[in-house]
Order: sequence, then structure tokens, then C-alpha cells
Amino acid sequence: MHLSQTYSEWMASLSAQLSTYSQAEAENLVFWLFEHHLGLRRADLQLTIPTAVDREPLLADFERLLTGEPIQYILGEAPFYGRNFGVTRDTLIPRNETEELVHLILKENPKSELRVLDLGTGTGCIPITLALELQDPEVYALDISAAALGVARKNALQLRAKVEFLERDLLGDIPNLAFFDVLVSNPPYVPLRDQGEMHVNVLNFEPHLALFVPDEDPLVFYRAIGVWGQQLLKQGGKLYLEIYENLADELVQLLGSQGYEQLRVHQDLNGKNRMLSAIWP
Repeated sequence: MHLSQTYSEWMASLSAQLSTYSQAEAENLVFWLFEHHLGLRRADLQLTIPTAVDREPLLADFERLLTGEPIQYILGEAPFYGRNFGVTRDTLIPRNETEELVHLILKENPKSELRVLDLGTGTGCIPITLALELQDPEVYALDISAAALGVARKNALQLRAKVEFLERDLLGDIPNLAFFDVLVSNPPYVPLRDQGEMHVNVLNFEPHLALFVPDEDPLVFYRAIGVWGQQLLKQGGKLYLEIYENLADELVQLLGSQGYEQLRVHQDLNGKNRMLSAIWP
């Protein structure tokens, strides 16, 4: 490697090897490594690389990128709503669409002292963000995975968020809890038949337990969530869901049959049916 090489030239050389990504995606991923390992900013990319720079840790992580492993797992963190959350292979990586779900809840629920329950919490990004952004809320969250709950509890501790975490199966018995103002969930919702449409870095690395549902009953978790809401939401309480765009109509019919009212499907910034809100009468 030439001694007078700039960071920009090195980034271009590495990015060109990430053939499974677009050029812009590849450059962003490599810059993320530069930022993490070298503390670089975009303005620094034209600087010449000092000979003393230790390239080995960055190149070791780059080799993992070449396998398709998501950079969030490589670095052990992912941004969400302006904060960094720890992630492991036991949790889904927080996504922009879920940020939009959180934003919808915050916009529609300006009251203080709300009781909130998140079902299937993963990293805890939803309940922790709501605990920090709402006014004096009481927030609970549950997950079937003890490993995921360990990640969520650590995130809550590091971000100084007060959340009560419970290990529970969404398809099991409903715990005896006081009524809630808001129930939110981003459950598994991708039918197994559609896994071929997913990017390999999702399919090969993220936990299938948190992604997929049986082809013969793709609404299995939403049906259970509806029952949880029937038992745990206050009168006039609100249900918020992240949804699979191909099943929006079926989900509206299901929740309507369970007694929910004012059902609304919300599109994400890409114009996809991605969120649903409803009220328990």
C-alpha cells in the first residue's frame, strides 16, 4: 500500500470489494468502520494516512463485512432515535421503520404518566426510547428470549431509562398486570415463504425467532397481541403495531373482529403499509 495514500483512497479500495452492496451502501459501511476504529469524520478523508496507523483491527472487522455480517453486529451497536443501542446476534437490529412507529406513538400521546407495554422487545429500543421521550411514563417490556432481555436490560441501564422487563411468551399466559394506556409491538411477521426475498445479511445473521411466522398462520402473533390488548388495555387505550405490508388488510379485519375500533394503517417514508393503530373501546 502506497505510503502517501489518503483515507479516501483506502476507503474506495475497500468499498469496491463489497460487491453485494450498492456503491453508496458500501462506502457508508466502510466509513462507519473508519469512524469507529480511527475516529475519523468525513472532512478527514482527504488526509494522508500516517504510517503509524494500526490497520489490523479495522481490517479484521472488514473481513467480517465481506461475509455479509451486518456492521451493527460487528461493532455491537446500532443507532435508534438519536441514541446508540447495544445489539447482539440474539436481537434484531433496530430499523428506521421502527423509529417511525415510535415517533407516531410520541406524536399521538402527549399526556404525562402513561402506562406503556411493549411486547417482544428485543434490544429494548422501543420501550427505552418511550421511557426517555414521554413525560413520566411507567414502561414495561417483555420477550421470550432471556438473552435478548439481557441486552435490553443493559441498554436501559446504560441509557438511564426506567423500564420493567419480563420474560414471557407472547403465545403463553397473560401476566396479571394493571391496565395500560398504550400497547406496542413489533412482532415476528415475515411468512417463511418470503424469506427468499430477504437480503442475505438479514437471513444469515439475524435471529429467525424474531423474524418469521408459519405460512399457514402468518397472523399468529397479531392475534395473540389482540387478546393481550383485550385484557390489558384501558378503555380507550391504544394499540400500535409494526406490520407486514402484504398483510395489512387481513390484519385490519382480524383486529376489527376482536373488537378494536378506529383502525388505521400508516405508511412509512417509503410509502409502504408499515404501521397500524387502533383503539380499545
